[in-house]
Amino acid sequence: FVQAYPNTADQKFNEHWDTWFTQDDVNELKDLGINTVRIPLGYWIVEAIVDRTTEFYPRGGLKQLRRGLQQLKNAGIVAILVHHAPPGVSLPNEVFTGRCTTDVEFYTDYNYHRALIWAAVMTGLSHLHPDFSTVFAIQAVNEPINDANKTPGYGDYQKNFVKTIRAMEDLLGIKVHQSRRRHHSRDVDASDSLNVTSVFDNMINQGLCGYEKEICDVLREALPILIDISFELPGLSLGIRLFSAIISLWALVDHLLSSFMDFSWQYNNASNPADAAIGPQGYDDHLYYVFGGVADPNPDAYLRSICNLQRVQNDANDRNSPLWFGEWGLATEFNNTDEFLVKWADAQKLAYSKGAGWIFENFKIEKSEEAGDLAREWSYPEAVRRGYFLRDPAALHDPNVCDPYISPANS
Repeated sequence: FVQAYPNTADQKFNEHWDTWFTQDDVNELKDLGINTVRIPLGYWIVEAIVDRTTEFYPRGGLKQLRRGLQQLKNAGIVAILVHHAPPGVSLPNEVFTGRCTTDVEFYTDYNYHRALIWAAVMTGLSHLHPDFSTVFAIQAVNEPINDANKTPGYGDYQKNFVKTIRAMEDLLGIKVHQSRRRHHSRDVDASDSLNVTSVFDNMINQGLCGYEKEICDVLREALPILIDISFELPGLSLGIRLFSAIISLWALVDHLLSSFMDFSWQYNNASNPADAAIGPQGYDDHLYYVFGGVADPNPDAYLRSICNLQRVQNDANDRNSPLWFGEWGLATEFNNTDEFLVKWADAQKLAYSKGAGWIFENFKIEKSEEAGDLAREWSYPEAVRRGYFLRDPAALHDPNVCDPYISPANS
């Protein structure tokens, strides 16, 4: 679309963003008791890393992200930023990667490097812009290829992703004690300040980078991008217009969580993301029964499977804790009834609440003749309206729904 309509695509996308996620939507999320959102982002939201000769994506998304985060912040809702569509395409034949193609090129040095610049920029924004201040985690990539043999270099990328976040935080004076691998808050008072000129001097000389060349190069490329963004996003405490000034560091004192799909997501000598941890880290898992391969396609098998789910415990054994379930839904492989969906919703919430929590996929989807009744199984507010979910996200119709299905070994 962007390639075909280069003169109007940005405007059309902006109109879509303006109308698809509005203050009314935020009000509904708040009214439904939602406290966390997971926001899928394409790499192209950092426009400077897009090769416009071969990559065609809309511009203006960062302003819309800022607007949405501001509205969510005012509603008391925190956010995870997910690199859902990293440069080069991370999974074949999936629309969510930004380009539905078999040409998968994310797992290359060039695109890993661009993804790290993206992470550095998002880290800087999360600490330096008040509207980004409720971002508490940044996820490296959504659903990489399951077969680790097809993702060369991904383990090194995991480590560099974490180092990039921590290096940017180091630049801002938010230090993490690496040897203990735990959260350390930074002591901040009104006198704390950062000289922007000195930041660049330090980066050029690599005197205070403290990381290997790849990470220092990433920061050196990300800092000018942040300065350019400061002209676009009012309120960002960094910019050429402040270049010679001393600016106050009111930024978040807490470290961001670096986040990855959990260790079990891949097979064939997968890298354990826990090995990449420096400071606080979170792990994500997604479970969709509708796509098959989890349980036999019938109500009894589904409930028996979910009620005996051991993923939280297994991930804890692999040091992948805290674990949250960042995507799940109500859709099934068989024709389900409203009565079953009530049980199915309760049972999944029970299973996923054993970890750090859950995020339903999706908030809302299109309602139209073309979409049919997909909202019944995929839209959170619609599921509440139909009675599958109670208005309190933590509430269950039947807290004992799993009792008939739990095997003796798990009881």
